Amino acid sequence: MAITSRLKTTKAKLSKQEGNNDIIKMAGIQMASGPYVSANLSEAERLIEIAVDQGAKLVVLPEHFAIMGLKETDKVAVREEEGNGKIQDFLSKIAKKHKIWLIGGSVPLVSNFPNKVRNSCLVYDDKGHQVARYDKIHLFGLDLGNEHYHEEKTIESGDTVKVVSTPFGKIGLSICYDLRFPELYRAMGEVNIIVIPAAFTDTTGKAHWESLVRARAIENLSYVIAPAQGGYHISGRETHGNSMIVDPWGVVLDRLPRGSGVVMATMNPKYQDSLRKSLPALQHRTIKVVE
Repeated sequence: MAITSRLKTTKAKLSKQEGNNDIIKMAGIQMASGPYVSANLSEAERLIEIAVDQGAKLVVLPEHFAIMGLKETDKVAVREEEGNGKIQDFLSKIAKKHKIWLIGGSVPLVSNFPNKVRNSCLVYDDKGHQVARYDKIHLFGLDLGNEHYHEEKTIESGDTVKVVSTPFGKIGLSICYDLRFPELYRAMGEVNIIVIPAAFTDTTGKAHWESLVRARAIENLSYVIAPAQGGYHISGRETHGNSMIVDPWGVVLDRLPRGSGVVMATMNPKYQDSLRKSLPALQHRTIKVVE
């Protein structure tokens, strides 16, 4: 679907979703990033501006938005020290320029190993300050047919669950393969929004992506913003796309099957509160999370 056509559709959806003055517009960005950081940042900026023009105050970029290299080690070559670097400068500048909260799905940061990165989700407030960092805990591994992925070869895993307080409520941070581990989200406690920037393979995405995203929303009675890589990449890799925003009842509010673009929806805190009062499943938990 052309971007202009999607914008008309998105406007209509947002109008239906708006029920009171407490609603918050949020957006997820879908990309098909390539090996050149500058080009990817330019595309990200273009898409963010589309979201901002539609009133978004919270924008989330996909995993690896700044680089999907020709080989897995390419991201190591462009890794940055925390607080310093082209990618982080971009996120800070754009957040401040548009006065939005911006979540950089994942940024390759320096790790404890010279041949690896930390795959880090960075949160910037509307003044351009970095206010949170989450390092991807679960590293993807797959040997299925001709597809072979071993993230542990180039990524050092994190070990800390991260929740950040924002004007939109508490946001729980996760990345891609984390989606398969519901105990991570339980460990977040009661959050208002969960973000899951991703680069799901097309094979696993077709089978499991939507089911898992909606499950995380339902079991946590939380909004979920799941922006993804979606399309063919220069390296030959194909990602699933199907970026979506899901409400706490598991309803998909917006989705984009393939290609670059924006998914948008509104968050209604009163609606979320009413669901949690009507179905207090989060209060009925009896099994404690074991660390």
